[in-house]
Amino acid sequence: MTQETTKIPHATAKRLPLYYRFLKNLSSSGKQRVSSKELSDAVKVDSATIRRDFSYFGALGKKGYGYNVSYLLSFFSKTLDQDELTKVVLIGVGNLGTAFLHYNFIKNNNTKIEMAFDVSEDKIGTSIGDVPVYHLDQLEEKLKDENIEVAIMTVPAGAAQNITDRLVSSEVKGILNFTPARLNVPDHIRIHHIDLAVELQSLVYFLKNYSGDDTELSQDTEIPE
Repeated sequence: MTQETTKIPHATAKRLPLYYRFLKNLSSSGKQRVSSKELSDAVKVDSATIRRDFSYFGALGKKGYGYNVSYLLSFFSKTLDQDELTKVVLIGVGNLGTAFLHYNFIKNNNTKIEMAFDVSEDKIGTSIGDVPVYHLDQLEEKLKDENIEVAIMTVPAGAAQNITDRLVSSEVKGILNFTPARLNVPDHIRIHHIDLAVELQSLVYFLKNYSGDDTELSQDTEIPE
């Protein structure tokens, strides 16, 4: 993201790609303007939150008119750096990693898994979803050649910290961590932890203990890392 978004709340920043995806769909269907209520119904975020999110970026809409779809799409495209291709590396070609390689962000033409790494001999030298798979020993060499700053990690938890250290030394700036390990990194490295088991447990808890309205409010809640 641009520097402009670094001062907004983290919860708002996490919703921006959701808004952007819906606006792309609206633009493709030929719709020229949209209200916060329509956005709310589509992305399941209350309209007051949407208006507050948008207010961090100035006057994006007009009272009584709503929002111009083309303008919002262009604005968020620049805000989310969608004008340039973001190359990503994936480490760990197990079941989850393989699924990522086949998917490869097909709904986002500006993000692409460029290469993958593993230690399994039956995967090294192959291509999965048109993504070449290299031996983990080649990690630093390939990252240097391709100048990649974002990594997805789907490796066993015991290997996560060592690989993270290698990514940091290779000047990777952001890591999407799908392992249960909580990783130690320098302050300038951004890590998003996605523990599927924890997310499922959290979902079950909210289903059992909160009403639908309270559950929707929980989307703004951030769990401390």
